[in-house]
Amino acid sequence: MDFFQNFLKKESASGILLMSAAFLAIIVANSPLSNLYAALLDTPVEIRIGALHIAKPLILWINDGLMAIFFFLIGLELKRELLEGELSDPKKIVLPAFAAIGGMVIPALIYASLNWNDPAALKGWAIPAATDIAFALGILAILGKRVPLALKIFLVSLAIMDDMGAIIIIAIFYTSDLSVSSLVVAITAIVILSVFNVAKLKSLTPYLLVGIILWVAVLKSGVHATLAGVVLAFLIPLKTESEDEKSLAKTLEHDLHGSVSFVIIPIFAFANAGVPLAGLSISTLLEPIPLGIILGLFFGKQIGVMLFSFIAVKIGIASLPENVNWKQLYGVAFLCGVGFTMSLFIGSLAFEQGGTEAIFMNDRLGILVGSIISAVVGYFYLNKVLPR
Repeated sequence: MDFFQNFLKKESASGILLMSAAFLAIIVANSPLSNLYAALLDTPVEIRIGALHIAKPLILWINDGLMAIFFFLIGLELKRELLEGELSDPKKIVLPAFAAIGGMVIPALIYASLNWNDPAALKGWAIPAATDIAFALGILAILGKRVPLALKIFLVSLAIMDDMGAIIIIAIFYTSDLSVSSLVVAITAIVILSVFNVAKLKSLTPYLLVGIILWVAVLKSGVHATLAGVVLAFLIPLKTESEDEKSLAKTLEHDLHGSVSFVIIPIFAFANAGVPLAGLSISTLLEPIPLGIILGLFFGKQIGVMLFSFIAVKIGIASLPENVNWKQLYGVAFLCGVGFTMSLFIGSLAFEQGGTEAIFMNDRLGILVGSIISAVVGYFYLNKVLPR
């Protein structure tokens, strides 16, 4: 439980930093520095080693490279939670699992219903299906000790299940044309990592070296490179042969948490949240893409989370967390509409291939507005229903 409380403190603090980075990006993108901001993100960065050549603008190094480390950390957290943590108990996993499914299905249906006749826009159906755990916990942190620990655990468990769903969605639906030769290299790397895991190799260096090869191969294969981080995380040994021995996975998770929470995620937010607001009007928000995202995040999330949670409890396969009532759970359902980081990331995947600048701006605008409305309403609602 101490580990979990430390996790909450770091996620809450990083949520506040994340908000600051996002607002700074919006300010810069709408200031005389906007051209410099755009030029920075478009800066070409190349790596060449013999025949291997990787050339991308800085924004894609952030989204494909730094975010692979973010997904690596998510993978480590998922593995620990599934084997030893809150998600290892079948009784505790049912309610957040049902809530997470509802929180992905209903927002996706709302978005798809508004963009059904536009194949390009329909690619963004998964954008409102995500929950930003750092942002949501940052809002709970403002409410302090009034928030029951069981409610925080429910939100974290739901968000972790949500991340798992997002990983599956990315793997299945956001994969471009595949390179067979690169996939062969990636599969070979996975086999080697599996051998390391079975042999209980205790040194981190071999895992990282083969992990880098895996990342490059997945990057070149057409499968999104961040998934390499998840695969690598699941092949890092978690359990130890004795209590005195340090867990390689837990040590990595602990060491990476600060860097990811306080460096990588704020950099991602700053690079992706800069939306020009010039010419913005109500009619812009009523266009199908931003409207679908806003309605999906604000209404879809709360409806999906509450409806599926209610069904799970009523049919007797789950129960409310200890010292948590339906009103408090509804407040968390609002906060699940804060999609920010993962929504921005899925948006970049959905529209980076053949997407226009207008689509890029529209999806970011919808994410920002939907997330802000969910955050503000969720905070004031929880402030009212939580005990004084």
